[in-house]
Amino acid sequence: MARPPGVTFTADDFGLTDSVNDAVERAYRAGKLDAASLMVAGGAAADAVRRARALPGLRVGLHLVAVEGPAVLAPCEIPDLVDAKAWFPSHQLRLGLGYFAKPHIQRQLAAEIRAQFLAFAATGLTLHHADAHKHMHLHPTVARLMLHIGREFGLTHVRVPSEPPTILARCGTPAGFGARAMYHWSHVLRRQVRTAGMKTTDHCFGIAWSGHMTSERLGRLLRALPQGESEIYFHPAVERDAELCRLMPDYEHEAELEALLRA
Repeated sequence: MARPPGVTFTADDFGLTDSVNDAVERAYRAGKLDAASLMVAGGAAADAVRRARALPGLRVGLHLVAVEGPAVLAPCEIPDLVDAKAWFPSHQLRLGLGYFAKPHIQRQLAAEIRAQFLAFAATGLTLHHADAHKHMHLHPTVARLMLHIGREFGLTHVRVPSEPPTILARCGTPAGFGARAMYHWSHVLRRQVRTAGMKTTDHCFGIAWSGHMTSERLGRLLRALPQGESEIYFHPAVERDAELCRLMPDYEHEAELEALLRA
């Protein structure tokens, strides 16, 4: 597969497990991976930072967690956001309603977002970009806080999950109602990013095939890409360890790594 110019390959969940970190390093050293998004409270975050320091060309950003993942702050500081183990629940709708309508929850969310940017700054790595786990920054409140707080830490690039339905159709995956709605809703985030004076790519792919970006699908996508700059994100791992099986039971992490290495 030949990668067209203007296409960036990014790995998500950097720092979640050693298996993910191994895959990120392997793909970068093979000349296939451009960037990785760091989960600063992940169980293998320290290992990810150590590796990133040894890979100076790897562009590392913050993989902001505001749903279904680990928080930086203690539960006593953000009691309405996380459980006793400082873990965000997976109920996006319920969390989203709180983020939108409840000022005390917004204050806790702002504190956690700041803590995650501070944790990234403490690594000494250059902040290249930011995105959010499960694309939670499509929520306007999360995006507003990410952009406002991120600016203080030098944030200049933000991922906008924007997968054109026409391209999916060319790849043999017609977009359903949810995918079309998400694509149109992503324009809200794009406006927020541009209003903040920050940059994003024209397109972003990996949503419809999240966890299933196999070599065959990647090949179809690369042949159908629209003009402009595109980001394609992956969830690679060298093996499916217990944590990955628990959190993403149906993902094909090893197949995504293979797709990257064969690209």
